[in-house]
Amino acid sequence: MIVTTEIEGGIATVTLNRPEKLNAWSLEMFEALSDAAGQLGGARAVVITGAGGAFSAGLDLAVMASMAGKLDDVKARMAEADETGANFYQRPVTAWAHLPVPVIAAIEGVCFGAGMQLALGADFRIAAPDARLSIMEARWGLIPDMGITQSLPKLLRADEAKMLMMTGRQLSGTDACDMGLVTEVSTAPLERARSLAEELAARSPEALSGAKQLVEEVWAGGPDALKLEADLQAALMGSPNQMEAVMANMQKRAPKFG
Repeated sequence: MIVTTEIEGGIATVTLNRPEKLNAWSLEMFEALSDAAGQLGGARAVVITGAGGAFSAGLDLAVMASMAGKLDDVKARMAEADETGANFYQRPVTAWAHLPVPVIAAIEGVCFGAGMQLALGADFRIAAPDARLSIMEARWGLIPDMGITQSLPKLLRADEAKMLMMTGRQLSGTDACDMGLVTEVSTAPLERARSLAEELAARSPEALSGAKQLVEEVWAGGPDALKLEADLQAALMGSPNQMEAVMANMQKRAPKFG
């Protein structure tokens, strides 16, 4: 299975399971993550991790290539929002904020692009010191559009967020923790995440859900922000400069923007 879910002792472990691709996202993974978030009614806490020593390398390049040939369909899907304001591509990330239980991302290896936005969609992030994290969409001439407006404002100053979004800069787990993107650094992030999950699961579930709702509703942007993500991204996709960013990246050369 491309995403696996195990529940033991009230702790759910959701694993991105494409280790041969560094857990890069296929379209099936978008659906599988959304489905997984909707099937955790019995859990008291959730840990999200990646198989094979990497959290996620982001969007699979094969998916990006397939999208290029059907941009009208992709943009139409981006315009279709559910009752929370999220579209198909945002839902795998934003769905975790709607769970009434704490969600913890255990990060090792690479955590790029879509993987980074998934980690930001969790309530807590435990990263290995040498993990590599990046909001990488700028490399492809795009913006992060998978719920970044809901997560990043709670963590960073506006100038810090712009710096990471505009440069695609990579951070170590330690640097990300110093900046505030990561909650804790651990040499054993999955074990530490499970320990934190057990600690939180021992608390009153109503107190946990109430605290989470308070922060989500007061700190986060609203559904209009999700629509803005989709609208801006739709305008960028397939544009000459975006295609030049892709070609330059694939050909390992400096881009020549118009």
